Amino acid sequence: MNLYTFGKALVKAALTPLYRFEVIGLEKFPKEGGVLLCSNHIHALDPPVVGMTAPRTVHFMAKEELFKNPVLGPILPRVNAFPVKRGMSDREALRSALKILKSGEVMGLFPEGTRSTDGVLKKGLSGAGFFALRGDADVVPCAIIGPYKTFRKVKVVYGDPIDMAPFRERKASADEVTEAIMERIQTILDEYKENK
Repeated sequence: MNLYTFGKALVKAALTPLYRFEVIGLEKFPKEGGVLLCSNHIHALDPPVVGMTAPRTVHFMAKEELFKNPVLGPILPRVNAFPVKRGMSDREALRSALKILKSGEVMGLFPEGTRSTDGVLKKGLSGAGFFALRGDADVVPCAIIGPYKTFRKVKVVYGDPIDMAPFRERKASADEVTEAIMERIQTILDEYKENK
């Protein structure tokens, strides 16, 4: 058992007693090929929750500072995380992400770039659109619907893959594609909110 698989089992064992997870739409998740998995971001637990519920191994970008942490630093690369310098163009991180997608693997991304403190979906960063256009991969929208309150339900909803062909054919901009991804995430949020 590798560290990712062990970590996934550990996260599941730790979080399942605390929250009532409902995972919806797993049948829509592509079984093979590159996948750019784009989710909203409402809590620090979102990355492990996405990693725990996704049916395939997920690679995540993580801020460079975490790799300098004496405890987390050595573990992160072994659970498929790679560093990114925030606030600047990080060519090495871009290359790593595209390599993951083009080699048929899954990369998880939180297009908002940071957590939403009020739960309202924020504007996405253009990086999501860049990877969607250049990664030659399916784009899967995901919505996490909290709040993360002990013994309360947390929904993780995987939506239908977004067809990138029309965007590529008309040479859409990265910003335009990011906006389309965020609209799809918002649609899922609206559809599966607790009060509906």
